[in-house]
Amino acid sequence: MTIGAFARLSRLSAKALRRYDELGLLEPALVDPVNGYRYYDPAQARTARLVAWLRRIGMPLARITEVIALDDGAAAAAIRGYWAQVEAETAARRDLAAFLIDQLSTEEAMTQVGTLGIRYAARTETGAVRETNQDAVYAGARLLAVADGFGAGGAGASTAAIEALKPVARGAVPAVELLNLLHDAAEQAARAVRDAVADSGGSAAPDESGTTLTALMWTGAQLGLVHIGDSRAYLLRGGELFRITHDHSLVQSMIDDGSLTEEEAASHPQRALLLKALGGGASSGSGPDLDVRDARPADRYLLCSDGLSAVVAGTELARVLAGADGPATAVRELLALAAAAGAPDNVACAVADVVAL
Repeated sequence: MTIGAFARLSRLSAKALRRYDELGLLEPALVDPVNGYRYYDPAQARTARLVAWLRRIGMPLARITEVIALDDGAAAAAIRGYWAQVEAETAARRDLAAFLIDQLSTEEAMTQVGTLGIRYAARTETGAVRETNQDAVYAGARLLAVADGFGAGGAGASTAAIEALKPVARGAVPAVELLNLLHDAAEQAARAVRDAVADSGGSAAPDESGTTLTALMWTGAQLGLVHIGDSRAYLLRGGELFRITHDHSLVQSMIDDGSLTEEEAASHPQRALLLKALGGGASSGSGPDLDVRDARPADRYLLCSDGLSAVVAGTELARVLAGADGPATAVRELLALAAAAGAPDNVACAVADVVAL
């Protein structure tokens, strides 16, 4: 049928259809080689409407192209994952806006550094199943970081991400500059991962290699958080354990929309599928989540890869963190829990205590 008739059938304008054709989203079934008129198959109306709906929710063109090529079940999962990502990013921006409002509303910006300090420990192990360790971990006076690499170049990617953060985290940083520091750190980590994967050789398949990254940067009174992927950060405060990161994974998006429970997610066949990461095929979304958190004496933080969180229940994490006499003891006992659960994956964790100086 002509473009005009198809426009009426699909309830879209001819201008929109021409634009979809130009963008490669919806090509006509036939183009007259003489006059260039476009003709459409009536069966294309459903795809045309889907494109229009996806455009209305703000989905990027490249992602729309991927979604419309999927069957209904896979397309629904892709849309669910996209919207969960949008909501998570909106929540992160809301938290940053609240931080900025608080800073600008305060007569004297917080610039004091050194009133609090941290004691820390970190360790990573290969586990009982994997032949190599693609996890990387670091704990220092101003930086805690965990990265979980994937793909043939995963080990280099995770190491590169953390190494890129170390220079950024050196020296005292006023709280009002922390957001800029986090932004710079995230960009440097992303570049470092791209370079590491590209330099790892032809077998590394750059589009299939990358890493998660969860890191805390210390200013003396506040902690800046950089997070992408499904490694996690937890806070033990007042005897209660809080998860302070949101997984960028397909199963987390399904938990968020109510189509999957936490228990079902633990055994879901696609539980390892990431929606965002540094490098790799999951990196097409926006960059890491950035957040700023106030620190309090006696806070205890845990950063870990999913080699720990996927096999050890939150209640057990809380028990060990609450009972350990220091970060080193906590790390040792947490790794022992992962080993007792079979250690099917590499595992890495870093624990830090906030202390008054």
